[in-house]
Amino acid sequence: MSMGRYAGATDPEAGRDGAGQAVLLRSPSGATARVSLHGGQVVSWTNDRGDELLFTSSKAIMKPPKAMRGGIPICFPQFGNCGTLERHGFARNRMWALDEERPGLSRSDSGSRSSVDLILKPSEEDVKSWPHSFEFRLRISLTKDGDLSLVSRIRNVNGKPFSFSFAYHTYLSVSDISEVRIEGLETLDYLDNLSQRERHTEQGDAITFESEVDRVYVSSPNVIAVLDHEKKRTFVIRKDGLPDTVVWNPWEKKAKTMADFGDEEYKQTLCVDAAAAERQITLRPGEEWTGRLELSAVPSTNCSDHLDQPGIM
Repeated sequence: MSMGRYAGATDPEAGRDGAGQAVLLRSPSGATARVSLHGGQVVSWTNDRGDELLFTSSKAIMKPPKAMRGGIPICFPQFGNCGTLERHGFARNRMWALDEERPGLSRSDSGSRSSVDLILKPSEEDVKSWPHSFEFRLRISLTKDGDLSLVSRIRNVNGKPFSFSFAYHTYLSVSDISEVRIEGLETLDYLDNLSQRERHTEQGDAITFESEVDRVYVSSPNVIAVLDHEKKRTFVIRKDGLPDTVVWNPWEKKAKTMADFGDEEYKQTLCVDAAAAERQITLRPGEEWTGRLELSAVPSTNCSDHLDQPGIM
């Protein structure tokens, strides 16, 4: 791997680790992100003090063709089981390549950061199950302050339209799920995957957790906060091009049925996904879609003033 392929400081010598060939990004502040070419998946994100901000199960399977339980799997071209493909699609189970072309992004994405550009194209096997031709370009970056940014560009290079759903399936590391709350989704409608996607309206002032949760909050704001009281840390999630937010925690009973998830690990993680899950995205021939996610971890306050901050777009 050539150092010239990346902006900022990278550590291509990361070479092969348990998750396959990987690249280590490092920001000027000392934050890091490890990106596996298997799945184009962020498998680690640490702050300048070395604290791990993403959850990975101690029982995660770290080799293809199984998707790794943790980090930020890319769900494409299907999210969940709502379709004919394997759960969450095939992108998270494929080997991605380094993108030599590296298309330029908007000015707001320039500046001092460490980044890597990956590309995924359909294999012959993929075309058999999903007969569409696409180019999926993924840029993963660390800002100078250590914020984590993912920008996905999906282009239809087919002769006919196709539709897909999508999610950045983000496993946040938390102290204890009972000490966590989400702000920014109150009063919204959600689809409850635990009851045949019935539509409900969120009634709480904030989302807290006492049992299994698997919901798609539709038409959600572009800025959401996850407050961890015990760690005195707030995750600020900013998104664009992704209208929905998925909230998931398996809780005790389901955790015990998952072979790649520890029985008690539901306490240490919360998935909050920027997603296009309620309605599929349709691309005509030659069209391109862009979906962005930026994650930051900041000291907590009692209420989320972060929701008033401008987004990344």
